[in-house]
Amino acid sequence: MALLDSISLASKFRGCLVGCLLGDCLGAPYEADYVISKTVLQKYFDKLEGPYFKSPVKQYTDDAAMTKCLAESLIAQQKFDALDVAKRFVKEYFNEPRRGYGQQVVDIFHKLRAQKFVDPFGPAKEQFDGLGSYGNGAAMRVAPLALFCHSNYEELLHLARQSAELTHTHKTGYDGAILQAIAVHQSLHLDPKQTLDVQNFSSRLIEKMSQIEVDCDDLNIDDPYPYQTQLKKMQVLLDKEEGAHHKEVENILGNSVAALYSVPTAIFCFLRAFTPIPEIETDNPFRRTIQYAISLGGDTDTIANMAGAIAGAYYGYDSINDNLQKHCEAIEQFTEYADKLHKITVSE
Repeated sequence: MALLDSISLASKFRGCLVGCLLGDCLGAPYEADYVISKTVLQKYFDKLEGPYFKSPVKQYTDDAAMTKCLAESLIAQQKFDALDVAKRFVKEYFNEPRRGYGQQVVDIFHKLRAQKFVDPFGPAKEQFDGLGSYGNGAAMRVAPLALFCHSNYEELLHLARQSAELTHTHKTGYDGAILQAIAVHQSLHLDPKQTLDVQNFSSRLIEKMSQIEVDCDDLNIDDPYPYQTQLKKMQVLLDKEEGAHHKEVENILGNSVAALYSVPTAIFCFLRAFTPIPEIETDNPFRRTIQYAISLGGDTDTIANMAGAIAGAYYGYDSINDNLQKHCEAIEQFTEYADKLHKITVSE
């Protein structure tokens, strides 16, 4: 892939990983809040962007911890190695278990260690009586794979599913990770100096998901094409002249830990934030994306993480305020991961 004229691919790599980290760190204090004051949130971001405001560093959660593991594995192995990734997940958890991990993934980590990683995919298949998890835990960490496979779309689809199935084997769980990876991939290949056609962006996602979603009898849901359905609902919300009300977005797209009700929401946040949003006072569309994602409440850290990864991949690193970065843990690490992934995937 040739570098874009107006922004380097290296900047987009940095923007993607720093974006997902910032969404995680800045969204974590509001996680599980379902009523968030827009005024309080505006002041929160204004202070963080100010040059003189000092506060404790915002710590990352399991979202960034697992993203970090995947990035480190891809850099070390220069390929996707499921066993290596699984071992890194488990080591990371036992070193720092208080990062907000859900009990279901903790159970997987305990089984993996007890079974000495004989089958890295085995424990996840046992979740929920063999149905597998449909949460957003695979989608929240997939960004490094989208960077690693930026020039090989088919490989991205294959590896995104493989990566997801280490913890999420329900179809809506791993399809959510695939959709998030596709959204990041699309953003990487667009020029932010040109006007973003939000309907075209979403139509391309629907078309691509039509190749991913197939009619399966074991989904335990009525709609065999759930992500296409959610993306079509997203298009309707994007078409509203005065913008969709927060409650509409929450009720229609969702803000929960389920991948189906959070990945399309994160994509919507990116697309909606391309233009001004009432009650969000900033000219910076990257900040607007993160702030809007958090304002929806619910699983704020993960939705802001995913939205931030897509926005960062589109706008690039230079769009991200330096002061915002200073308030977040591990910024230097994530910047370094992006640079290393760029180096090993782009011919000099």
